[in-house]
Amino acid sequence: MAARFPHAYVLNVLSDDHPGIVAAVSDAVSRFDGNIDAVAQTVLDGYFSLVMIVSFPSPLEPETLAAEVRGPAKADRGFAVNVRPFVPVKTSGIKVERFVLTAFGKDKPGIIRRLSRCLAGKDVNIVDLHWECRGDDFVMVSQVDVPADRDIAALQSDLEAMGREEGFTARLQHENVFVATNQLVLRRNFVNP
Repeated sequence: MAARFPHAYVLNVLSDDHPGIVAAVSDAVSRFDGNIDAVAQTVLDGYFSLVMIVSFPSPLEPETLAAEVRGPAKADRGFAVNVRPFVPVKTSGIKVERFVLTAFGKDKPGIIRRLSRCLAGKDVNIVDLHWECRGDDFVMVSQVDVPADRDIAALQSDLEAMGREEGFTARLQHENVFVATNQLVLRRNFVNP
């Protein structure tokens, strides 16, 4: 990722969810003539979480930016803010392919630990993870980067075997297949409601 300006930072905000958080954070960045270069934001059960890469034409002390995002003490926005310099991560040079891992079944302690340990043991990187419980059941959707030299059939087999042991169903699909399949379902539902 290339930042617009030479002085880039990683900005993280955690807060109770309410309207206006992104507006307040982007206002703070703007007050220093900054640019928002990348954003990942989500709300989880009433908690707001945001990670931004922001850049500025002039250097800033991380705490100066954090204080501006938190706002004046009298405003008490309730933001937990962390800022650190952005340092581009050096990639390993290993070619990877993006897959979508879905799982669902009866929830019980340890499923995320087992799945994540299995993936880490095969050098599979979790780049996005969504997990939700409804009653006794869970649903997980995750994007993972799989080294191109991995045997996908063997990985799928290992995940399915773990699922049988733990009482859940797991499915690994190449991202292109997942997107194409779900676009077809969406189109069909919108065309033939």
